[in-house]
Amino acid sequence: MAEQVNSATIAGGAVSRFEQLSTQQKMGLGVGIAALIALIAGAWMWGQAPDYRVLYSNLSDRDGGAIIESLQQLNIPYKFAEGGGALMIPANQVHEARLKLATQGLPKGGTVGFELMENQKFGITQFAEQVNYQRALEGELARSVQSIGAVASARVHLAIPKPSVFIKEQLKPSASVVLTLHGGRLLDSAQVNAIVHLISSSVPDMSAKNVTIVDQDGTLLSAIQDEIGIGLDTKQVKYVQQIEQNYIKRIEAILTPLLGADNVRAQVTASIDFARTEQTAEIYKPNQNPADSSVRSQQNSETLNGSGLNASGVPGALSNQPPVPATAPIVAAPAAPGATDTPAKLENLHKESTVNYEVDRTISHTVLPVGMIKRLSVAVVVNNRKVTDPKGKVSFKPLTDAEKAQIDNLVKDAVGFDQNRGDSLNVQNAAFNDDKEVVAEVPLWQQPDMIELAKQLAKYLMIAVVMLVVVFKIIKPAFRPLQSFRTEETDHEAVATGELAAGAEGAGADNEPGQYTPPIEPYEKNLNIARQITQQDPKIVASVIRDWVNGNE
Repeated sequence: MAEQVNSATIAGGAVSRFEQLSTQQKMGLGVGIAALIALIAGAWMWGQAPDYRVLYSNLSDRDGGAIIESLQQLNIPYKFAEGGGALMIPANQVHEARLKLATQGLPKGGTVGFELMENQKFGITQFAEQVNYQRALEGELARSVQSIGAVASARVHLAIPKPSVFIKEQLKPSASVVLTLHGGRLLDSAQVNAIVHLISSSVPDMSAKNVTIVDQDGTLLSAIQDEIGIGLDTKQVKYVQQIEQNYIKRIEAILTPLLGADNVRAQVTASIDFARTEQTAEIYKPNQNPADSSVRSQQNSETLNGSGLNASGVPGALSNQPPVPATAPIVAAPAAPGATDTPAKLENLHKESTVNYEVDRTISHTVLPVGMIKRLSVAVVVNNRKVTDPKGKVSFKPLTDAEKAQIDNLVKDAVGFDQNRGDSLNVQNAAFNDDKEVVAEVPLWQQPDMIELAKQLAKYLMIAVVMLVVVFKIIKPAFRPLQSFRTEETDHEAVATGELAAGAEGAGADNEPGQYTPPIEPYEKNLNIARQITQQDPKIVASVIRDWVNGNE
């Protein structure tokens, strides 16, 4: 009962004190309480906000709508990332949501492949079947191109002409590819060439020249392939760079032990011939000594013009006998009777002889290698020579002419210098600038991780500071009058209780004013207050004493 009376008294006093506040103080108190509640609610909501992660990105409009509808049915919150168009959900539900969406066949993807041919309707026309086959082939090629790391999405369009029985009317198929690349990514010539050959190899009778590749900015990427045929390709450029770097390493390797690691700088420019050359030569040697020559063929011809031998001998059978073998008798036989010794008369004799000899010749077929060095240009810069005097002082002096000549000869031997080829060498001696740019180490407080941590701590600190300012500068001053009134009421109750207890203990005794000496001044004040309450309302004192006698606290 006493507690109820005290609570009612305190509440009434608080209301009376609140009514005694000015309008400005009441408004400040209300604003402070509202700000404190808002800060507590904001901090709680901020701490309870989930971490969103990407569920899917680069979704088509159809797939995006179907996925959002499924997320709403599953009561999963979602939002879209700014700029990227990615669909994001709470991190702790990403894997579960993907599995549930996969059971529904989502996302279906922006392209379809040969699964389009699995559900062919009965009675479909040949034209529709050909169109479905072309769509499926385009989808499969697009999926293959999208597997490249730099490609975000791809669209492939095929132009496949109808077959014809006439060779002159046959047309070659062609393809057009539109690529959407990831931000900050580019395709080099080798990757473009790979996509071109991938498309051309997947379609029958398609040439690589009939494949056109364009990126999302409208840049014709396949034009790079035409330019490669005009000049050097990447392999040739790398070969030239490798040759030059090898010569530079040779020069630095042979001069570093003499001059020091940081005292030599060399550059080499190589002119390489990439032309493929074939030569065929047939060489005839001069005529040699006939005695040493070989006869190839020989032909002799003899012609005789004139009257032969006159008829002689005895007419009859004896003179018509066949000729006998020629003999050379030692003694000539006497002529037959009636025969004459008139010799044959020669009028014209012609002889002709032809001799053919072998002629020496050499036939050579030479294929010159590709990548021969046509000319070298070498430039070498050498730092001044480091000299230390007996006192330990270090100084740099230019090289002498003999040292320069020695370096010149070493470089020539290292690179295989050939003056007839047109090689050039330039060796210079100069003082190097040793001022090196010192990259300062990033302090701990400037590192990205520490900056991010500081931002997070600053958020919490700012909320705590604002809450403290609101509590101690607005709310506490507004509650201060109410707190002082409550303290006074509590003091009055304690004084009344103490005075009544003292009166009960000294009942029937003579209490003289001069015999009571309070130990401290506040006690006297409380005692006077208790006496006033007793005089004003004796019923309360009687009730309290009755409770004490009955043993009720």
